[in-house]
Amino acid sequence: MIDGSNAGGQLVRTACALSAITRKPFKIINIRGLRPNPGLQTQHIEGIKSIAELCNAETKGLALNSKELEFFPNQLEAKDLKLKISTAGSVGLVMQAVLLVTSQLKKSIKIEIDGGGTWNKWAPPVLYLEKVLFSLLKEETKINILRNGFYPKGGARVEVIAKPLKLKPIEYFERTEIKEINGFSIASKSLEKAKVAERQTKTAKELIKQKFNKELNIETKYVDSISPGSGVLIFIKTENSVIGGDSLGEIKKSAEVVAKEAVKNLIFEHANGVVDRHAADMVLSYMALSSGKIQTSEITQHVKTNISVIEKFLPVKFEINEKTISI
Repeated sequence: MIDGSNAGGQLVRTACALSAITRKPFKIINIRGLRPNPGLQTQHIEGIKSIAELCNAETKGLALNSKELEFFPNQLEAKDLKLKISTAGSVGLVMQAVLLVTSQLKKSIKIEIDGGGTWNKWAPPVLYLEKVLFSLLKEETKINILRNGFYPKGGARVEVIAKPLKLKPIEYFERTEIKEINGFSIASKSLEKAKVAERQTKTAKELIKQKFNKELNIETKYVDSISPGSGVLIFIKTENSVIGGDSLGEIKKSAEVVAKEAVKNLIFEHANGVVDRHAADMVLSYMALSSGKIQTSEITQHVKTNISVIEKFLPVKFEINEKTISI
């Protein structure tokens, strides 16, 4: 029994993924109990459905706003998936959970996602998974964003070729020199007249040069989308790690402010960790399936919650020493 009162959707995603991998059933109660909209939402349901399909699971309580879920996994099976997200829910968060399961399959599968957002509040951009998380995991999975999705309509179209992962110890705890700084400045084509993408790029380049005395290699791009939106992702490649920082465009938030936020986030993460706090949360399950040691910018509540769930499914014990997590 898992109590989800003090946690968000991450608890459910991690539990489902590890249940599929370990074949251990579980029941979770009080799902997202303290959230303004408690219970399962559309993006959670689609992720759970996909994981259930991969492990031929039986479920109880898999419905919108449900506060309880029971999950009974069976044998993992490699099969192509088609997901439909009818809201602007995060494609990145759905993929984060599903890809943990596909990493343990014996062959590659194709995942087609119709709907959802590629840039969301409180969620990793899809590009972050590819450029930061996959780099840390030495992951060869390929992502093709056919159409970007932004709040409120979403409407993304994403294709993924998910490949099995040969896990090795995940060790990112020594600070090393910066090799290069790369990024993306993305905006909807409807914002091209206002030069949103170029303005984001200009501000980001100036701030990166000022802080690190290095050139920012950034792709400036206008994209198809149903709702207008923009975002900036910047990532530092060091000799042994990748650290990301991002920011999302919103109404009444200037392009310059979006870029400033992304750079500010990146500077904080680089100054305080060898991997950023979002990557730390995401790699924990992979560490538990192999071994490892990471030093991150901050031990967040997400990290603590994720550790508590992982330890229920796998015979491991994490150790936290200030900002270093090891297993």
